[in-house]
Amino acid sequence: MSRGYGEPHLDRKPLIALVDRANRAMQTDMVRRAHADGHAEVKMAHNSVFGTLHAEGARAADMAVRAGITRQSMGEIIREMVGLDLLEMQSDPADGRAKIVRYSEHGLAVAGDGFRYLGQLERRFAEEFGEQEYEIARDVLARLVDVLDRFAAEESQASSSVGGKVG
Repeated sequence: MSRGYGEPHLDRKPLIALVDRANRAMQTDMVRRAHADGHAEVKMAHNSVFGTLHAEGARAADMAVRAGITRQSMGEIIREMVGLDLLEMQSDPADGRAKIVRYSEHGLAVAGDGFRYLGQLERRFAEEFGEQEYEIARDVLARLVDVLDRFAAEESQASSSVGGKVG
């Protein structure tokens, strides 16, 4: 009798545990590499900024949403990184109340080293697993995100249509 995917498999880790472990291992490796490259100030918490801040800058609130953390947490990390001369904050010309977060010159160097290392790491993964298998893994992960986003949108739409009925 075969087990369907809706039933628990006690003989293997759940997918969420595998994805979480891979994420933590990669983030830990990025910090280790930053330290090896002479950037001892980099911490694990900084990954939420490095993973969401583009070269042109961004608002802290938008970065928090992309990182999946609270605005307060993102603000704390940003203030710490400003103190470490990794980031700068400037007034948003479109909204005087808001601030735009940008990399400082030092922060650009640190982020650049990190992005170069990510490229090396991806090449190593492709060598380890083979180009085709690695591309399949990347594609499946991207599709998982798309499917989960679709499921969330469908549930949101269903709950808003139920709540909007007058009966």
